[in-house]
Amino acid sequence: MMLRILYKIMKYITYFTAVTLTLLVVLVVFDATSRYLFSHGSTALQELEWHFFDIVILFSIAFTLRHNAHVRVDIFYEKFSPKTQAFINIVSTLFFVLPLSFLIIYISIDFVTMSFVQNETSSDPGGLQYRWIVKAFMPLAFVFLSLQALKELRDNIKKWKSL
Repeated sequence: MMLRILYKIMKYITYFTAVTLTLLVVLVVFDATSRYLFSHGSTALQELEWHFFDIVILFSIAFTLRHNAHVRVDIFYEKFSPKTQAFINIVSTLFFVLPLSFLIIYISIDFVTMSFVQNETSSDPGGLQYRWIVKAFMPLAFVFLSLQALKELRDNIKKWKSL
C-alpha cells in the first residue's frame, strides 16, 4: 500500500518536473529572443528561469535514484557480483544518502521559515517576490529523496538476502 502511494507521488512529481522543464525551455527561448532581437530584458524572467531550474534539479534527484542513474564509480561497481553491489547500495544509502537527506531537511526548514517570516524578495529591482516558495522545494525534494532511498534500501536488503 505504502509503495503504491510512493509510486504515485513519484509519478506526479515526474510529470510536474517535466512540465516545469518544458516551461523553462520556452521561457529561456522567449527571454533570449526578446533580449537579443528586441533589446528588451526582464530581471523577473531571468529569476524565474533560475527558479524553474532549481525545481527541475531538486525534483530530479529522487527520480535519478529510482532509475539507478545517479553518479557512481561504475568502473568498479559493474565488476562486482550482484550481492556485493546490493551491499554497496545498502551501505551508501545508510551512511550517505539518508543522513545527508535528513541533514538538508533539518537545515532547510529553518532556511525556508526565515525566508517566509521575512517575506524575502529579490534584491534586484524588478525581481520576483515570495522567494520562500522556491526555497520550500528544497526540504520537500529531500523528503522525496529520503522516501525513495528507503524504498531502494528495502529492495537492496531483499536482494542481498536472496543471493
